[in-house]
Amino acid sequence: MIDSKLPNVGTTIFTVMSQLAADTGAINLSQGFPDFDGPQALREALARRVAEGFNQYSPMTGLPVLRQQVAAKIARSYGRQVDSDSEITITPGATQAIFCAIQTVIRPGDEVIVFDPCYDSYEPSVELAGGRCVHVQLNPRTFAIDWQKLSDALSPRTRMIVINSPHNPSGALITRADLDQLATLIAERDIYLISDEVYEHLVFDGVSHASVLSHEALYQRAFVINSFGKTYHVTGWKTGYVVAPPALTAELRKVHQYVSFCSVTPLQYALADFMAEQPQHVEELPGFYQAKRDFFCDQLAASRFSFTPSAGTYFQLVDYSQIRPDLNDVDMALWMTREHGVASIPISVFYQTPPQGQRLIRLCFAKREETLRQAAEKLCAI
Repeated sequence: MIDSKLPNVGTTIFTVMSQLAADTGAINLSQGFPDFDGPQALREALARRVAEGFNQYSPMTGLPVLRQQVAAKIARSYGRQVDSDSEITITPGATQAIFCAIQTVIRPGDEVIVFDPCYDSYEPSVELAGGRCVHVQLNPRTFAIDWQKLSDALSPRTRMIVINSPHNPSGALITRADLDQLATLIAERDIYLISDEVYEHLVFDGVSHASVLSHEALYQRAFVINSFGKTYHVTGWKTGYVVAPPALTAELRKVHQYVSFCSVTPLQYALADFMAEQPQHVEELPGFYQAKRDFFCDQLAASRFSFTPSAGTYFQLVDYSQIRPDLNDVDMALWMTREHGVASIPISVFYQTPPQGQRLIRLCFAKREETLRQAAEKLCAI
């Protein structure tokens, strides 16, 4: 029997819940993907590029034309001029980008601070690099950073901090003031940063996304991770990118070239074509998803779930304390799927140690209006 390098890792909750939804015919609001297609012009661009024969390896760093479009978007969105040749790397998905960034920096014995609840790929990537995650719990009500807890968690072995905004699973946002405070806290320490910003354009109510790309002090020690799949409704394309200063990018590429070497060529051409032709897509995205959030929340208003509308991402947390306080969130998610036909994600799976008495599940509203209406009807009947 092989001695597992990840003995505590099994099938993810996302796979479990999506399979259960399929088996029971439940509406799947668990895994975070749209039930509608990406823009027609983007899909047509892919078909055209495949037909034109752009089907061989692309450069290891990503197609120059796509990296240039990313640099132009960053300049428009955040006012930062990045060099598309030395600071942007295209990867087969944001999860692989996170993995490569962690492998670039972390060595045996290093500590990486993550904020619970956190995305489930962070810790296995750290463990495979020989490091250890130190879990700092976010405020259980607001999901804001507890600065005293973070300060207490820092040690001479702290090598990296991973932040995520807009935050999965809560939808909470890191502010510019938060970034300033983080910069002050680590200013005199040799600590690197991963800023997971895959939902960067899904920020609501007129609020602007506070990106590390717009924070000079933090950017100089950061790997900023983004996702084309989230932004362009094509999660199955598994294409993302990393933005980092030239010295960090050079080291990251040494790892990336031996993990996948390059990303899928025609997908990159199609994304570059669409970004050049429709740059307004990212500006329209907040309104597009806010309308879905507002519709879903309005439909849930008559339910016994309590909630505060999500500030970002395409996830909505709901509290079921008034419905089945006797069930933990995993059992609640299973019960809802089997008995009421709606699949969700329990957020305890994002924690090392879940807060006592927390009764929250995550619902994905990246769905067609009819899907959300049908799901809300079932949820209101509970």
